Amino acid sequence: MLVDSPPEQRAETAPAPPTRRAIRVLGLLVSVVILVLVAMASIAVGAKGLSVEQVWHGLFQDTGTYGDVVVADRLSRTVLGLLAGAALGLSGAVLQALTRNPLADPGLLGINAGASAAVVTAITFFGVTSLSGYVWFAFLGAAAVGALVWFLGGSRGATPVRLALAGTAISAALYGYLQAVMITDGQALNKMRFWTVGSLSSADNSTILQVLPFLATGSLLALALARPLNAMEMGDDTAKALGAHLNRTRALAMLSATVLCGAATAACGPIVFVGLMVPHIVRSFTGPDLRWILPYATVLSPVLLLGSDVIGRIVARPAELQVGIVTAIIGGPVFIFLVRRRRTAQL
Repeated sequence: MLVDSPPEQRAETAPAPPTRRAIRVLGLLVSVVILVLVAMASIAVGAKGLSVEQVWHGLFQDTGTYGDVVVADRLSRTVLGLLAGAALGLSGAVLQALTRNPLADPGLLGINAGASAAVVTAITFFGVTSLSGYVWFAFLGAAAVGALVWFLGGSRGATPVRLALAGTAISAALYGYLQAVMITDGQALNKMRFWTVGSLSSADNSTILQVLPFLATGSLLALALARPLNAMEMGDDTAKALGAHLNRTRALAMLSATVLCGAATAACGPIVFVGLMVPHIVRSFTGPDLRWILPYATVLSPVLLLGSDVIGRIVARPAELQVGIVTAIIGGPVFIFLVRRRRTAQL
């Protein structure tokens, strides 16, 4: 005859429900696995598809065959996509926290406009024609605009609203300058039209090495700011009570976002919606804690960027559709959905 255990004993032997932290860790591990699969697809898919065996041989046993050469070429493209995607996701998450606007992106503070204006200036007035030359001008342009936005936003007295207004005003002025130069200079227009849509097709080892130190520095700084930015999202008074240094945190957050977005834009051109969509979507299942939003954005943003790049290669074979176009096509409807959902939630 079977006798039921006492309720206390059943409670002790029953498996404990998974904690929210465990679920987040598991989700992050699953995201890493998805990223690895997308990265493998980025190497395997192209005008000529490669088998898993060819990809493996090209990665670890390069002997100079056709497949190995293709793998080496696509590997640089994939690595740049990983780095740029992570940078855009991190910068978007930092700016959303800094401006307390969950629909903010790197373009809100004029960083993309600064990089684009610097590149068109380099082409028109300095005769720069190589991607390696674009990188430095684009980064300097992004950095200069970031510093100007910080100054116009009030520097030590900067607030989220002032920073957003300063960035919007500077973006409008720079895009006006950009269009004026491109219309009057046909050569600049021809060279800029591929860079401005955003692409990974020009990736090479030299470009990656040029932007890698900036991406690494900006990423480490962004991750280190998770706690003080968490405090600032609860309001200035609460943040001060919790011991956060408002001016220092805002300055370092601006620096981090500028370095990350500037380096990514310099290497790939301005790619829209990645820095907006991924952090916003991640926040819906991690909550507002940046200690989880930032790692998730670091992993899932490259998934979106590389996935869009793979889609662009598939739909336009044997040519390809630039990744900036694909992210815009995907991001437009998603952005409209996010805005409508927020409006519905506020009614």
